[in-house]
Amino acid sequence: MADNIFWYSMGNQGYNDSPKKGSMRIKLIIALLLVTLKLPLLAQVVDSTNLTETQRDFLRLPAFSIYKDNYFLTGSTVEHSPNKDNSDIKYQISFRQLLYRKPIFLKSFPYLSYTQKSFWDVYKSSKPFAEINFNPTFGLLRPYNNKYGMNYITASLEHESNGRDSIFSRSWNRISFGWHTYLTQKLQLSLDLWIPFGYKDDNPDLLHYEGFGQVSLSYMIKDDKWFADITFRKGDQWNWKGYVQGQVSYRLFAKSNEYIMLQWYEGYAESLIEYQRRTDMVRIGLLLRPNKNVFF
Repeated sequence: MADNIFWYSMGNQGYNDSPKKGSMRIKLIIALLLVTLKLPLLAQVVDSTNLTETQRDFLRLPAFSIYKDNYFLTGSTVEHSPNKDNSDIKYQISFRQLLYRKPIFLKSFPYLSYTQKSFWDVYKSSKPFAEINFNPTFGLLRPYNNKYGMNYITASLEHESNGRDSIFSRSWNRISFGWHTYLTQKLQLSLDLWIPFGYKDDNPDLLHYEGFGQVSLSYMIKDDKWFADITFRKGDQWNWKGYVQGQVSYRLFAKSNEYIMLQWYEGYAESLIEYQRRTDMVRIGLLLRPNKNVFF
Protein backbone atom coordinates (compact mmCIF):
# COMPACT_ATOMS: atom_id res chain seq x y z
CA MET A 1 0.00 0.00 0.00
CA ALA A 2 2.79 2.40 0.89
CA ASP A 3 4.48 1.71 -2.45
CA ASN A 4 1.26 2.50 -4.32
CA ILE A 5 0.87 5.76 -2.42
CA PHE A 6 4.47 6.67 -3.24
CA TRP A 7 4.10 6.20 -6.97
CA TYR A 8 0.64 7.75 -7.11
CA SER A 9 1.92 10.81 -5.27
CA MET A 10 4.90 11.23 -7.60
CA GLY A 11 2.63 11.14 -10.62
CA ASN A 12 0.15 13.64 -9.24
CA GLN A 13 2.80 16.30 -8.65
CA GLY A 14 3.72 16.58 -12.29
CA TYR A 15 7.05 14.84 -11.86
CA ASN A 16 9.06 15.87 -14.90
CA ASP A 17 12.66 16.02 -13.78
CA SER A 18 15.74 17.03 -15.72
CA PRO A 19 17.78 14.17 -17.32
CA LYS A 20 20.56 14.52 -14.75
CA LYS A 21 18.26 14.45 -11.72
CA GLY A 22 16.07 11.82 -13.35
CA SER A 23 19.07 9.54 -13.90
CA MET A 24 20.15 9.92 -10.27
CA ARG A 25 16.67 9.08 -9.03
CA ILE A 26 16.45 6.03 -11.32
CA LYS A 27 19.75 4.76 -9.91
CA LEU A 28 18.45 5.30 -6.38
CA ILE A 29 15.22 3.43 -7.15
CA ILE A 30 17.17 0.51 -8.67
CA ALA A 31 19.44 0.37 -5.61
CA LEU A 32 16.44 0.31 -3.26
CA LEU A 33 14.80 -2.44 -5.33
CA LEU A 34 17.95 -4.55 -5.18
CA VAL A 35 18.11 -4.11 -1.41
CA THR A 36 14.42 -5.01 -1.11
CA LEU A 37 14.91 -8.20 -3.16
CA LYS A 38 17.66 -9.27 -0.78
CA LEU A 39 15.62 -8.65 2.37
CA PRO A 40 14.37 -12.25 2.75
CA LEU A 41 17.99 -13.42 2.68
CA LEU A 42 19.39 -10.68 4.86
CA ALA A 43 16.72 -10.86 7.56
CA GLN A 44 17.57 -14.48 8.30
CA VAL A 45 17.67 -16.13 11.71
CA VAL A 46 21.25 -16.12 13.04
CA ASP A 47 23.06 -17.92 15.83
CA SER A 48 22.45 -15.84 18.95
CA THR A 49 25.07 -17.50 21.13
CA ASN A 50 27.66 -14.84 20.29
CA LEU A 51 25.28 -11.93 20.78
CA THR A 52 24.98 -9.81 23.90
CA GLU A 53 21.77 -9.80 25.94
CA THR A 54 20.97 -6.32 24.61
CA GLN A 55 21.37 -7.50 21.02
CA ARG A 56 19.15 -10.52 21.65
CA ASP A 57 16.50 -8.24 23.16
CA PHE A 58 16.72 -6.00 20.11
CA LEU A 59 16.31 -8.92 17.70
CA ARG A 60 13.06 -9.90 19.43
CA LEU A 61 11.54 -6.78 17.87
CA PRO A 62 9.90 -7.21 14.43
CA ALA A 63 12.28 -6.83 11.48
CA PHE A 64 9.63 -4.74 9.68
CA SER A 65 7.68 -2.20 11.72
CA ILE A 66 6.55 1.38 12.27
CA TYR A 67 9.45 3.85 12.29
CA LYS A 68 8.36 7.43 12.98
CA ASP A 69 4.80 8.35 13.95
CA ASN A 70 2.12 7.30 11.48
CA TYR A 71 -0.84 9.66 11.65
CA PHE A 72 -3.84 11.10 9.82
CA LEU A 73 -4.82 14.56 11.10
CA THR A 74 -7.02 17.46 10.12
CA GLY A 75 -7.07 21.03 11.39
CA SER A 76 -6.61 24.71 10.72
CA THR A 77 -4.62 27.78 11.70
CA VAL A 78 -5.10 29.33 15.14
CA GLU A 79 -4.54 32.86 13.83
CA HIS A 80 -7.71 33.11 11.70
CA SER A 81 -11.18 31.61 11.53
CA PRO A 82 -11.10 28.18 9.84
CA ASN A 83 -12.04 28.11 6.17
CA LYS A 84 -11.32 25.97 3.12
CA ASP A 85 -8.14 27.92 2.32
CA ASN A 86 -6.40 27.60 5.70
CA SER A 87 -7.58 24.10 6.69
CA ASP A 88 -6.16 20.79 5.49
CA ILE A 89 -5.35 17.15 6.16
CA LYS A 90 -1.80 16.23 7.13
CA TYR A 91 -0.74 12.60 7.20
CA GLN A 92 2.49 10.68 7.57
CA ILE A 93 3.45 7.12 6.65
CA SER A 94 6.72 5.76 8.07
CA PHE A 95 8.20 2.27 8.29
CA ARG A 96 11.60 0.61 8.64
CA GLN A 97 13.18 -2.70 7.74
CA LEU A 98 16.07 -4.33 9.58
CA LEU A 99 18.42 -5.51 6.83
CA TYR A 100 20.65 -7.99 8.67
CA ARG A 101 20.07 -9.75 11.97
CA LYS A 102 23.70 -9.67 12.99
CA PRO A 103 25.91 -6.69 13.96
CA ILE A 104 28.20 -5.69 11.09
CA PHE A 105 30.18 -2.67 12.31
CA LEU A 106 30.90 -1.45 15.85
CA LYS A 107 28.09 -3.70 17.15
CA SER A 108 25.52 -1.94 14.94
CA PHE A 109 22.73 -3.29 12.71
CA PRO A 110 21.89 -1.93 9.21
CA TYR A 111 18.37 -0.76 8.48
CA LEU A 112 16.37 0.94 5.73
CA SER A 113 13.50 3.35 6.41
CA TYR A 114 11.00 5.36 4.38
CA THR A 115 8.87 8.29 5.56
CA GLN A 116 6.31 10.20 3.51
CA LYS A 117 4.59 13.34 4.82
CA SER A 118 1.66 14.80 2.86
CA PHE A 119 -0.45 17.96 2.98
CA TRP A 120 -3.87 17.56 1.39
CA ASP A 121 -6.12 20.56 0.67
CA VAL A 122 -9.16 18.34 0.94
CA TYR A 123 -11.58 21.17 1.72
CA LYS A 124 -10.97 22.96 -1.58
CA SER A 125 -13.24 22.13 -4.50
CA SER A 126 -10.70 20.08 -6.50
CA LYS A 127 -9.09 18.58 -3.36
CA PRO A 128 -5.46 18.89 -4.53
CA PHE A 129 -2.35 17.74 -2.71
CA ALA A 130 -0.45 20.90 -1.77
CA GLU A 131 2.83 19.10 -1.00
CA ILE A 132 4.33 15.65 -0.47
CA ASN A 133 7.76 15.14 1.08
CA PHE A 134 9.74 11.91 0.63
CA ASN A 135 12.44 10.79 3.08
CA PRO A 136 14.27 7.48 2.38
CA THR A 137 17.10 6.58 4.77
CA PHE A 138 19.85 3.99 5.10
CA GLY A 139 21.35 3.74 8.57
CA LEU A 140 23.28 1.84 11.22
CA LEU A 141 21.86 1.37 14.70
CA ARG A 142 23.56 0.28 17.90
CA PRO A 143 21.25 -0.72 20.77
CA TYR A 144 22.21 -0.54 24.42
CA ASN A 145 20.33 -0.85 27.71
CA ASN A 146 20.14 1.28 30.79
CA LYS A 147 18.03 0.63 33.88
CA TYR A 148 14.97 2.20 32.26
CA GLY A 149 14.88 0.46 28.88
CA MET A 150 16.48 -0.02 25.47
CA ASN A 151 18.33 2.93 23.92
CA TYR A 152 19.99 3.56 20.57
CA ILE A 153 22.88 5.31 18.87
CA THR A 154 22.37 5.80 15.12
CA ALA A 155 24.25 6.99 12.05
CA SER A 156 22.40 7.37 8.75
CA LEU A 157 22.40 8.76 5.22
CA GLU A 158 19.14 10.57 4.43
CA HIS A 159 17.56 12.16 1.38
CA GLU A 160 14.52 14.42 1.60
CA SER A 161 12.74 16.04 -1.33
CA ASN A 162 9.33 16.92 -2.71
CA GLY A 163 9.80 15.13 -6.04
CA ARG A 164 9.19 18.25 -8.11
CA ASP A 165 11.18 20.06 -10.79
CA SER A 166 12.25 23.56 -11.77
CA ILE A 167 11.44 26.40 -9.35
CA PHE A 168 9.24 24.06 -7.28
CA SER A 169 12.06 21.61 -6.54
CA ARG A 170 13.07 21.31 -2.88
CA SER A 171 15.62 18.76 -1.74
CA TRP A 172 18.54 18.13 0.56
CA ASN A 173 20.73 15.31 1.82
CA ARG A 174 22.30 14.80 5.21
CA ILE A 175 24.53 12.51 7.21
CA SER A 176 22.76 12.21 10.56
CA PHE A 177 23.86 11.07 14.00
CA GLY A 178 21.34 10.30 16.72
CA TRP A 179 21.26 9.50 20.43
CA HIS A 180 17.94 8.17 21.72
CA THR A 181 17.66 7.28 25.39
CA TYR A 182 15.41 6.85 28.42
CA LEU A 183 16.18 9.51 31.04
CA THR A 184 13.64 8.07 33.47
CA GLN A 185 11.01 5.34 33.29
CA LYS A 186 8.59 7.89 31.80
CA LEU A 187 10.84 10.35 29.95
CA GLN A 188 12.67 9.73 26.67
CA LEU A 189 15.18 12.04 24.94
CA SER A 190 16.08 12.06 21.25
CA LEU A 191 18.99 14.21 20.03
CA ASP A 192 19.79 14.36 16.29
CA LEU A 193 22.65 16.22 14.61
CA TRP A 194 23.37 16.27 10.89
CA ILE A 195 25.85 17.33 8.23
CA PRO A 196 23.84 18.64 5.26
CA PHE A 197 24.93 18.54 1.62
CA GLY A 198 23.40 18.75 -1.86
CA TYR A 199 20.94 21.52 -1.03
CA LYS A 200 22.41 24.73 -2.49
CA ASP A 201 21.00 24.37 -6.03
CA ASP A 202 17.33 24.06 -5.02
CA ASN A 203 17.19 25.92 -1.71
CA PRO A 204 20.47 27.67 -0.74
CA ASP A 205 19.02 29.25 2.43
CA LEU A 206 17.39 26.05 3.72
CA LEU A 207 19.66 25.80 6.76
CA HIS A 208 18.42 29.19 7.99
CA TYR A 209 15.20 27.29 8.79
CA GLU A 210 16.24 23.61 9.19
CA GLY A 211 19.49 24.12 11.09
CA PHE A 212 21.92 21.35 12.03
CA GLY A 213 19.85 19.25 14.40
CA GLN A 214 16.79 18.81 16.59
CA VAL A 215 15.83 17.80 20.13
CA SER A 216 12.75 15.75 21.04
CA LEU A 217 11.25 14.72 24.38
CA SER A 218 8.51 12.17 24.99
CA TYR A 219 6.81 11.86 28.39
CA MET A 220 4.29 9.36 29.70
CA ILE A 221 1.79 11.48 31.62
CA LYS A 222 -0.32 8.72 33.13
CA ASP A 223 -0.43 4.92 33.22
CA ASP A 224 0.38 4.07 29.57
CA LYS A 225 -2.64 6.14 28.54
CA TRP A 226 -1.67 9.80 28.18
CA PHE A 227 1.54 10.92 26.43
CA ALA A 228 3.12 14.26 25.54
CA ASP A 229 5.82 14.93 22.94
CA ILE A 230 7.71 18.05 21.93
CA THR A 231 10.25 18.60 19.14
CA PHE A 232 12.42 21.68 18.72
CA ARG A 233 14.51 22.63 15.68
CA LYS A 234 16.50 25.88 15.27
CA GLY A 235 17.91 27.51 12.12
CA ASP A 236 21.60 28.37 11.78
CA GLN A 237 21.23 32.13 12.37
CA TRP A 238 20.77 34.34 15.45
CA ASN A 239 16.99 34.64 15.11
CA TRP A 240 13.91 32.59 16.00
CA LYS A 241 13.55 30.82 12.66
CA GLY A 242 12.97 27.15 13.28
CA TYR A 243 9.97 25.35 14.72
CA VAL A 244 8.34 23.79 17.77
CA GLN A 245 5.94 20.89 17.44
CA GLY A 246 3.93 19.65 20.42
CA GLN A 247 1.68 16.59 20.67
CA VAL A 248 -0.67 15.15 23.27
CA SER A 249 -2.00 11.64 22.64
CA TYR A 250 -4.41 9.24 24.35
CA ARG A 251 -4.24 5.48 23.84
CA LEU A 252 -7.61 4.12 22.80
CA PHE A 253 -7.19 0.52 24.00
CA ALA A 254 -4.90 -1.07 26.57
CA LYS A 255 -3.12 -3.46 24.20
CA SER A 256 -3.18 -1.42 20.98
CA ASN A 257 -0.92 1.13 19.34
CA GLU A 258 -3.81 3.39 18.30
CA TYR A 259 -4.11 6.88 19.77
CA ILE A 260 -6.16 10.03 19.42
CA MET A 261 -3.66 12.86 18.99
CA LEU A 262 -3.77 16.65 19.16
CA GLN A 263 -0.79 18.25 17.37
CA TRP A 264 0.35 21.88 17.38
CA TYR A 265 2.97 23.24 14.97
CA GLU A 266 4.53 26.71 15.30
CA GLY A 267 7.33 27.94 13.05
CA TYR A 268 8.91 27.36 9.65
CA ALA A 269 9.61 24.43 7.30
CA GLU A 270 6.57 22.31 8.07
CA SER A 271 6.70 21.42 4.37
CA LEU A 272 9.65 21.77 2.00
CA ILE A 273 7.81 23.80 -0.63
CA GLU A 274 7.05 26.59 1.88
CA TYR A 275 10.03 26.25 4.23
CA GLN A 276 10.39 30.06 4.32
CA ARG A 277 6.76 30.56 5.41
CA ARG A 278 5.77 30.65 9.08
CA THR A 279 2.79 28.48 10.01
CA ASP A 280 0.76 28.05 13.18
CA MET A 281 -1.49 25.00 12.90
CA VAL A 282 -3.52 22.83 15.27
CA ARG A 283 -4.70 19.41 14.06
CA ILE A 284 -6.39 16.37 15.57
CA GLY A 285 -6.71 12.80 14.40
CA LEU A 286 -5.50 9.19 14.61
CA LEU A 287 -1.92 8.23 15.56
CA LEU A 288 -0.20 4.84 15.20
CA ARG A 289 3.11 4.32 16.96
CA PRO A 290 5.11 1.62 18.79
CA ASN A 291 3.93 1.01 22.33
CA LYS A 292 7.33 0.94 24.03
CA ASN A 293 9.78 3.05 22.10
CA VAL A 294 8.99 6.20 20.12
CA PHE A 295 12.24 6.44 18.15
CA PHE A 296 12.80 2.98 16.67
